[in-house]
Amino acid sequence: MSRENFETISEAYGDLVDHFGYWAKVADIVDQLIDLIINYRQSGHPGGSRSKVQPFITLLLSGVMRWDIRHPEKRFADRFILLAGHTVPLVYCALAVLNEAMRLRYEESGDPRYLLGGDPSRVLYYQDLLTFRQRGGLSGHAEMAGKTLFLKFNTGPSGHGSSAAVGEALALKRAGLDEVKVFALEGEAGLTPGGNHEAMNSAWGLGLDNLYFILDWNDYGIDDHPLSSTVYGTPYDWFDSHGWRVFGVPLGSEWGPLAQGLLEMVLSSNPENAPSVTWVKTRKGRGYLKYDNLSHGSPHKLNCEVFWETKRAFAEKYGVTFTNFRGKPPRNSDELKAEFSSNLEAVMNVLHKDKELITYLSDRLLELGDSVPQEIPRFALNTNENPFKDMRFYDYENYPEDLYVKPGNKVANRAALGKWGAWVNALGAEKYGRPLILACSADLAGSTNIAGFGDGYGDFSGYGWYNRYGSCEGALLPQEITEFANAGIMAGLVTVNLATDAEREFNGFWGACSTYGAFSYLKYGMFRLFSQLAQDCPWKLGKILWIVGHSGPETADDSRTHFGIFSPGVTQLFPKGQIINLHPWEYNEVPVLLGAALQQKINLVALHLTRPAIEIPDRNALSIPSHFAAARGAYVIRDYRDDQPRGGAVVVQGTLAMANVLKILSQLANNKLNVKIICATSPELFALQPESYRESVLSPVEHMDSTVITTQARSLMHAWLFNEIAEEYALSADWDDKWRTGGTLDQVADEAHLSPDWLLGGIERFVRDREKRLQKFRYVLH
Repeated sequence: MSRENFETISEAYGDLVDHFGYWAKVADIVDQLIDLIINYRQSGHPGGSRSKVQPFITLLLSGVMRWDIRHPEKRFADRFILLAGHTVPLVYCALAVLNEAMRLRYEESGDPRYLLGGDPSRVLYYQDLLTFRQRGGLSGHAEMAGKTLFLKFNTGPSGHGSSAAVGEALALKRAGLDEVKVFALEGEAGLTPGGNHEAMNSAWGLGLDNLYFILDWNDYGIDDHPLSSTVYGTPYDWFDSHGWRVFGVPLGSEWGPLAQGLLEMVLSSNPENAPSVTWVKTRKGRGYLKYDNLSHGSPHKLNCEVFWETKRAFAEKYGVTFTNFRGKPPRNSDELKAEFSSNLEAVMNVLHKDKELITYLSDRLLELGDSVPQEIPRFALNTNENPFKDMRFYDYENYPEDLYVKPGNKVANRAALGKWGAWVNALGAEKYGRPLILACSADLAGSTNIAGFGDGYGDFSGYGWYNRYGSCEGALLPQEITEFANAGIMAGLVTVNLATDAEREFNGFWGACSTYGAFSYLKYGMFRLFSQLAQDCPWKLGKILWIVGHSGPETADDSRTHFGIFSPGVTQLFPKGQIINLHPWEYNEVPVLLGAALQQKINLVALHLTRPAIEIPDRNALSIPSHFAAARGAYVIRDYRDDQPRGGAVVVQGTLAMANVLKILSQLANNKLNVKIICATSPELFALQPESYRESVLSPVEHMDSTVITTQARSLMHAWLFNEIAEEYALSADWDDKWRTGGTLDQVADEAHLSPDWLLGGIERFVRDREKRLQKFRYVLH
């Protein structure tokens, strides 16, 4: 450490010494509030919440984090993510105390500087603690919504928050906001999931020197064994091996060492641009009289003797009288709530009676809030213009001609993603001086063609790779096989809204990540959390393009381990209106579907792409609609003939399925198989069409008389399948309820019963059995 750094840290530490007495009293109050809400709700996690009190208060009040309790929406404020999301009682209770100090100071002085800004219903007051883990109240895990917009991601599942923190730090750094920091608080057991190791590697590879972890090292999780008996090493081993700077506080519940440790982490020089962590040694369940793993998620029994003992020292120290002290719980729920409320007030009265503490906290919080800069010179985004409102990005009918290919060319649909991505970021560079979309893949950037987001287009040379492998101007992240972390990085990235009014619009970066369709489940966890966040957060968020690449049996040579037949189904495990699935079968449908989907007010778009090159059809010669029709989610390839009895409708989805159906169109006519063929590209986009269009494609009566052809599992076609009768005639890659094997594309198509001969035979059976099928309906309805 340079002498200059040493002197800066020493001076900052000296300025804080006189604050420690105030912090200690705040900690005492927070401890009691944690105990009370968990006692009266009989649910929650006391041990980790208690052990993190001192580190958390030090972070909030030391000045190492620039934040404004009045305005959590400030775009240049530091971010906080509670990786240990189950310890959210800590955050609720700390905010309750600090907000109360601001409220009391404002009521006393009338000075608007102390007014908690924004929507009053979003301020967490101590009375809100009565709603802990109740429907409509304070959630059991950390959520970025309502009264807790201080939190900057939804967390709780272990290992999920780390990659989101990486994504947020990345968004800030790529926007030129190196000085805006991301702080993340975790426990050591929460570090053991593999996603954390992916996140740690990624943070180093992306040079995120604005990312700071605080690790509560108490050696226990949920089960009986200590972590040190199952995981080798110390926090130094865990983080230093990933290139992080590591700082330690052996006395993790004492103010002086904590302040010193955090100041060193944030203020010391960091020439290697490495992420940083400070570990703090604590005792899980500190002061709760129930320790280690036993304190994890198991409160003392309601109003039991040990619970009241945790109140005794506080009562004696501050002259507090608890209602029903050492008494058994009331039997009546209203009386229990009244006791809960009364005891919350008893604890908060310790703050109310201490004018000096109120003055200190309100002035300190005012000082910290004012420390958040209004402008940062290196900020790289022009927020006077919003590129996401530029209709050129969505107007697929007027995209450059070279984003589409001529009939007769043989090309994979995945290649269209690369070309479209290059154009999007080139237009962003030309018109807005920045990329629109930052992208990454599981060491498959070229294979899945997501590398196009860094490629050149026209006169623009391209943004290329980001940071350690490229430059800070890059748009393509050099990620390894970090499937889980890639999803989390994108989820964190798009939650960073740098617009001046985050409630009205989003301005920042959109994200894209890709992998094989077979491995889609590795991304679902983070996208599920992101979807929940997007549903409830009042601020606008960016969009994620989830590339489900190399999907279906078309992956052929890679065999069953890589076939995305069932796994892509995770992209459907979201509430209606929370995701758009896109299934282009050929190259020219890809830009069309992207433009149509990304224009919608839905934050998650899953684009299912395939590997093999197929011939682009001459749609005019085949008398089928333009590729622009794909934007409507479904369109008619072949309608019924009026001079023949109708044989039913067939909905087709997937590259191999659609390409081979086109090969048998003439045979369908020759064999007088009068079926209606519908190309399905997106059930969600189809649902957005006017009823008149939807009925022209597939009327309710036609839907009853239909089946499907798909390269995926038939169960994934529930949006198109009418019922079990339709399913009996479905032609799908899992036709025999078995995993496929492998081989050449033609061999796999044959085994999957998706070759032209199998499709013709299946449609013949469907038509031949029409009366039999309809008779089943008549029997059921009789």
